[in-house]
Amino acid sequence: MLKFIRDLIKPFSIVQYLLVNLGFSLLVLVFFTSGQINGIWNLLFYGLWSFLVVITQWTGAILINHLLDRKIKWIDKPVLRSILGIVILIFYSVIAFMLVKYMMYFIKYRSIPEDTWGFAATSSLFTVLISFNMSLIFTAIGFFKAWKRALINSEKLKTEMMAYKYESLRNQINPHFLFNSFNVLSDLVYADQAMAVKFINQLSDLFRYVLDSRDKELVPLSDELAFMQSYIYLLKTRFEDKLDLKIELKAEADELIVPMTLQLLVENAVKHNEVSEAFPLQISIRRKENYLEVENSLKIKMVGEDSKNTGLKNIIQQFGYFTDRQIEVSDSGGKFLVKIPVLKASEK
Repeated sequence: MLKFIRDLIKPFSIVQYLLVNLGFSLLVLVFFTSGQINGIWNLLFYGLWSFLVVITQWTGAILINHLLDRKIKWIDKPVLRSILGIVILIFYSVIAFMLVKYMMYFIKYRSIPEDTWGFAATSSLFTVLISFNMSLIFTAIGFFKAWKRALINSEKLKTEMMAYKYESLRNQINPHFLFNSFNVLSDLVYADQAMAVKFINQLSDLFRYVLDSRDKELVPLSDELAFMQSYIYLLKTRFEDKLDLKIELKAEADELIVPMTLQLLVENAVKHNEVSEAFPLQISIRRKENYLEVENSLKIKMVGEDSKNTGLKNIIQQFGYFTDRQIEVSDSGGKFLVKIPVLKASEK
């Protein structure tokens, strides 16, 4: 609870927040009740009154804005968020002021006013004007904070997306990949020229997709699956029966994915596991509800010094910008499983 309060009133600490409210309440006391103070008890009474008014108004406005921000995003629906914020803040402000007013009246006189409505109407217009201005201030602050966060997140996304795509491109053109591909190709040139031509075409398609997708945040899942066919062909040509890789899903027209996601997961499986006749590597890509599952058998091998194991981390970071659904990773029963949320065009 204390952590929630601290997060809510940032950048103030709890003590600072109380002191700031106390300072504002003294200003209210001086400007609005100085003529009614005649004695220490009246001073304490009206001091408490003004403090309760200030802290309920400020704290309530902060809490309301926090709850509204969780339900309605400024960037998505700025007009609706503004109108709701102003209306709810005014309504709360007037109610909170009246409750404090009635409570303090009861404390002082041990009864409620005979003319309840007349008592409520006193200074109500003044309260509405103050609450309206407060709501405008909080609405403006909330909007500019959201706008600033959106700019920061956008720049952060661009930076991390560039790093992610660099990692994807680097994985494809690193010396090991090229060395292995050219080794396979050189064997095919002598053994089967038709297959060698097909291998070159698939390799060309693979690099074309990498270059075409480097400036895109998301791509259609159908494009990613088509790209995977080229990538699988290269792997199968290299490993033959030592690799069993199956894609058991079809893409819908509105489904999207961060580019190179499936390739990176398959690349990691091949890179970190033994692929041999004694231990053939089995990889399955399938759909389960609104997730894609990439599962591989486990037979861990020693990885060289150049492995930084950043592929999965990059994928998790990228998907975090497009959906609240988490990427799930599990390692049990001799299987390594990664579950990736299927993105829809409406989520972008």
